[in-house]
Amino acid sequence: MYEQITSEWAAKNSLEDVQRHLKVDVEKGFLSSDEAASRRKVVGTNEFVDCDEEPMWQKYLGQFKDPMILLLLTSAVISVLMGQYDDAISITVAITIVVTVAFIQEYRSEQSLKELKKLLPPCCHCYRDGILQDFEARHLVPGDVVTMTVGDRVPADVRLWETEDFQVDESSFTGETKPACKQSDSLAGENVQSVANRTNMAFMGTLVCSGHAKGIVTATGANSEFGEVFKLMQKEEAPRTPLQKSMGKLGQQLAFISLCVIGVILFIGWVVERRNLLEMFTIAVSLAVAAIPEGLPIVVTVTLALGSIRVARRNAIVKKLPTVESLGCANVICSDKTGTLTQNLMTVTDIYTAQGDVAKVTGTGYSPQGEVIVNNSAVQLCDHRGVFKVVEAGCACSNATFSNGSVIGQPTEGAILTVALKMGLDNPRDKYTRLEEVPFTSDQKWMAVTCQSRHASPPSSEPVCFVKGSAESVLTRCQYYQVCSPSVRQEPILVADRERFLAVEEQLAERGLRVLAVASGPSMKQLTFLGLIAMSDPPRPGVPEAIASLHAGGVRVKMVTGDSKPTAIAIGKRLGMEGASMSGDELENLYCSSSDPLALERISAADVFYRVSPRHKVIIIKVLQGQNNIVAMTGDGVNDAVAVKCADIGVAMGKSGTDVCKEAADVILVNDDFGTILAAIEEGKSIFYNIKNFVRFQLSTSIAALMLIAFSTLFSLPSPLNAMQILWINIIMDGPPAQSLGVEPVDPDVVRRPPRKISQGMITRLLAFRVVMSAACIVLGTFWVFWNEMSVDNKVTARDTTMTFTCFVFFDMFNALSSRSEVKSVFQLGLFTNPAFVIAVGGSLIGQMLVIYFPPLQRVFITEALGIDDLVFLIALSSIVLLCDELLKLYRRRYRLHDFEQVMPYGTTSL
Repeated sequence: MYEQITSEWAAKNSLEDVQRHLKVDVEKGFLSSDEAASRRKVVGTNEFVDCDEEPMWQKYLGQFKDPMILLLLTSAVISVLMGQYDDAISITVAITIVVTVAFIQEYRSEQSLKELKKLLPPCCHCYRDGILQDFEARHLVPGDVVTMTVGDRVPADVRLWETEDFQVDESSFTGETKPACKQSDSLAGENVQSVANRTNMAFMGTLVCSGHAKGIVTATGANSEFGEVFKLMQKEEAPRTPLQKSMGKLGQQLAFISLCVIGVILFIGWVVERRNLLEMFTIAVSLAVAAIPEGLPIVVTVTLALGSIRVARRNAIVKKLPTVESLGCANVICSDKTGTLTQNLMTVTDIYTAQGDVAKVTGTGYSPQGEVIVNNSAVQLCDHRGVFKVVEAGCACSNATFSNGSVIGQPTEGAILTVALKMGLDNPRDKYTRLEEVPFTSDQKWMAVTCQSRHASPPSSEPVCFVKGSAESVLTRCQYYQVCSPSVRQEPILVADRERFLAVEEQLAERGLRVLAVASGPSMKQLTFLGLIAMSDPPRPGVPEAIASLHAGGVRVKMVTGDSKPTAIAIGKRLGMEGASMSGDELENLYCSSSDPLALERISAADVFYRVSPRHKVIIIKVLQGQNNIVAMTGDGVNDAVAVKCADIGVAMGKSGTDVCKEAADVILVNDDFGTILAAIEEGKSIFYNIKNFVRFQLSTSIAALMLIAFSTLFSLPSPLNAMQILWINIIMDGPPAQSLGVEPVDPDVVRRPPRKISQGMITRLLAFRVVMSAACIVLGTFWVFWNEMSVDNKVTARDTTMTFTCFVFFDMFNALSSRSEVKSVFQLGLFTNPAFVIAVGGSLIGQMLVIYFPPLQRVFITEALGIDDLVFLIALSSIVLLCDELLKLYRRRYRLHDFEQVMPYGTTSL
């Protein structure tokens, strides 16, 4: 049987060694179908299989791990044991709704985003049974011989055997925008630890830009280099989101409060009043169970679901519901450059002629929309001889073509062809018949073609050579430079001329542009320098503005790229990231000395990271997370997948992103717009504060209701409310008025706040103070009404309970109104800006009026009709809870206490 080999081993060793280990001889014959089938049984198909995928029932049960759900389940069990079956049923229904909604939403997201297998090429060209065949790439095995040409995706890891001008776009794998030049020689004795250095290997999933090649498949599926990334991604555990942590802490706090309620009531009733222990325990546990807000998980789930829908309308798909809120906590965004911050479309921006003329090129990408401007005038056809010669030479010395609006071949050559279209030129390459080509290599750094004109008059047999490459390599081969004014002529290149041209090239490179020099002549020994072509990978529209807005909102943005230092720094400055820069090697050295806190601080302080590998990206995220940052990682390539998975929030590009990156991500940007992150952050911040407002409303109402019943029970007073009235109040506490607080529109002031600290719990001291204040207003006001009504005849009548009941409901409505914002007045918000709230409160008030005035409901709730003066009195009294909260908000606005943390020592903000 053959031995499995790695791409590193294959790159270092000769073709003969590779063939010997794979038990194949390309000279004598290729694999047979039977042999391929036998190998496939050993290594499996050439695809990825997630062996650890949970079954459906296990995913559903996994929803019950939430601390709040566990607390509610405990409450339901206690209710059953105490015979309170109605409470047990209502809690169970609430739990079922919550876990089902969350499960369905997340299941749909998973199904719609399971596209990893689509990354594999559907077909490949393979020699099987001695015949070149086309079949699905999933059937490939190590030892197969495949052929690849322009436009093909590499079907597996391949040790190249024959190459002809073979270049591969590995940007999704290594982050390099420049196509990698491939060859077939052994790399014995060379450093091939980095994937980018294995120039005699082609890797699965990468794209052939030019030329053609044959090679031997060395690894397939999970054993390929691509598969190694997939394995790393699967090993990474996605961290718990800040909301999950907050809700877990809230569950612990509520459990603690419930135990305190039980303890206090037991102490007062059994120790102080000497009442029966079992009776007091039953009362205490019933009140503690009632104190747990079973509506909270529903509000959280519904609010997150609605938030994910709103984010989807703004072109972002959220795969897990809690991720929506997590975006509001992110204070660092690490972003890949190629394809994320930039368009991964090379665009010519400047043309510099040898005589010193400068042409500016407008437009972006490969669209012919744009102009070539010299001295404020657009250049058409041959208007400007110098510019025309530069563009003509660049087009003639290229192999790229256009197909359906996209470039087949090198992006740089596609950019030059696009300039010709902007000048109104058809492909100048068609004017010549190519006689010979010297392909570009990384050693010589230039490409040359020898052509003959097709339209010479009279016919001429003299060939013409065109050369393009790096400025330094081309200039060393040139003896002259071209001058076009007043007539076209060649001037000898002096040392000063050479230094002038190189100085221009350096200035262009410092702007983050890639520069190519072009030359022509009758032979390679008589070349005339024509000029320079500068091009860039332009930023995506709106990215600089989005980064500026993120900075203003307290979110740091860091660029992570495989580019060189000058290019990375220049692009970082164009995007608004002007902080320190750091290389991947420097990063790794500092990380190895992680015992030194200053080393980690240097990593955290850098804004631009260049020459980084996938491992370096993970290091950056781990360092930032270790400093209590919430880190979002955006990317589009295979090389980003592991970092995207281990970040707190992984973000992938929807259009240009590879499927493995989408699989790892929590959020998919449908339109590839980096600015969409801003919209998602707005929703995330709003969601947390909406949930917090709901918690404030429900806790204050629950505590008020409990204290009202507890006081009457402890002091042996008649119950101020009957069972049906308590049930109605519970519906209001957990029903539409409460739920509508979760859909409050995004508050611009909240959006402008810095990301919240993850150490900040849901119940802060400010929230606790507001809860106690509102609950005190409700209890004192309602109990006073009950006492006042009962003191008339010293017995409880239908009028007494109706007045008490209606007073509590009115208090509830005003309390809900004051809970819509933590800082803003109701009148600043506007009464009708949340239609769901208006409908919910209006419906509750109509229901209350029916309970009071509709005879069938009067008999059910044991109520009687109240006079207009009673209603006016109750409305005036119950509005006290709104008035007190408005005065507190006014005080906070006046003294600019927009966050209670500002007047408290750090670390004491949460209960």
